[in-house]
Amino acid sequence: MSESIIDTSRAFFGEVVRPILAAHFPEITAVTAFGLFGYGSEALGLDDDYSRDHHWGVRIDALLPGWVTAVQQQQIRQTVSANLPESYRGHSLYAAHLAGAGLALDTLPGFLQRTIGLTRAPQNHTEWLHVPEEDITHVINGEVWHDASGEFTAVRHTLQQYYPEPVRLRRIAHWCRYFSGMGSYALKRAILRDNPYYATITFSRAVKWAIQLAFMLERTYYPYDKWIMAHFAQLPRLAAPLKPLVVEAVELSTPWERKLALLNEMSDVLDHFMAADGVIAPHPQFAVSPTSGYRLLEHAYAEIIKKLPDELKPVIPVWEQVHWESFHSQFVDGVEMAAWDEALQLKPVNGEQ
Repeated sequence: MSESIIDTSRAFFGEVVRPILAAHFPEITAVTAFGLFGYGSEALGLDDDYSRDHHWGVRIDALLPGWVTAVQQQQIRQTVSANLPESYRGHSLYAAHLAGAGLALDTLPGFLQRTIGLTRAPQNHTEWLHVPEEDITHVINGEVWHDASGEFTAVRHTLQQYYPEPVRLRRIAHWCRYFSGMGSYALKRAILRDNPYYATITFSRAVKWAIQLAFMLERTYYPYDKWIMAHFAQLPRLAAPLKPLVVEAVELSTPWERKLALLNEMSDVLDHFMAADGVIAPHPQFAVSPTSGYRLLEHAYAEIIKKLPDELKPVIPVWEQVHWESFHSQFVDGVEMAAWDEALQLKPVNGEQ
C-alpha cells in the first residue's frame, strides 16, 4: 500500500467525519477522543496483506465520556452513516467493524475497563500489577487525532511512562520463577522421562517468558504473541544476543537436548543484563545440575523477592488478556451467527447452507 490505513483513516476523520459530528453533535464531539488505537494489527502499524480478510479498513475509534447514553450513541452512528459516501479513497466504509460505517464508538470508561481492568490509570502498585501488559499496548498504540478534554491522553501518558520500578521488579521476579522453574527445569525433567508432550508445552512457554523478560529489562511493553517477534527484533540491547538463540531454539529440527542448552544460554544472557542493570548483585558462575538442569533465574527470583516491599511479595502479576476476554464473550453473544461466521472466514463448502 502506498498509504497506510492509519493515514487514510486520519484523513477520513478530518475531511469527512469530524465536520459531520461537529455540525450535529458539537457538545459530545468537544469531549470525545478520536483516533486509531486499540485492537488490530493496523493499530501497531503491522498490518499486511493477510490482515485484510476481516475487521480491516478505514476506521475511526471514538471514546465518548461515560455520560453519553446508548441511545445517543445510536443517533451518532445513524447520523454519520447517513451522511457518508459509499467509499473513501477506494476503501469500503463498512469493512473495519461489524457495525460498519468506519466509526467505532465506545465510552472511555468502557474501553479502559476491558483493556486494563480499570476506568482510569493505575494509582498504586497493586493496581499496576493487575493490569495485563499486552493490553497496555492497546491503550498507548496507534494515534490520537483529537482529544480536547485531554482525559484519554492523560491516561496514555501515565501508561507510556512504563511500570513503577517496584512493579517492574515484581514482574521480573515472577517471570524468572516461571522461566526457570516451569521452563528450563521442567524441560530437563521431561527429557529425562522421555515425555515429548510435556517437553513441547514447557519449552514453548519458556521461550515466550524469556522474550517477555527481555522486554521488561528494556522497560518496554510487549504486545500480544502474534506480533511479539516483530517488536522483539527492535529491542536496542537484548535483541542482538537473544534473537539468534530464539530462532535456533524454535526450529522443529533442533533436538531437545540442544533446545535445553539454548534455554540455558538465554538464562545466562538475561542474568548478565540483570546484574549489569543492578537488578541483582554479581555472583559466581553456577554449574548445571545433571538432574535439575540450570535453575539460574530462580536465583534472581529469590534475590528480587527478598528486597521488594512486603505488600508486593504475595501479589501475583496478571498476564494474558483477561479483561478483554470477559468483554469479548459478551460482545460475541450480541453478534448474529451469520455475521460472526463471515468475520471468521467460515464459508459453507460448495454453497451448502
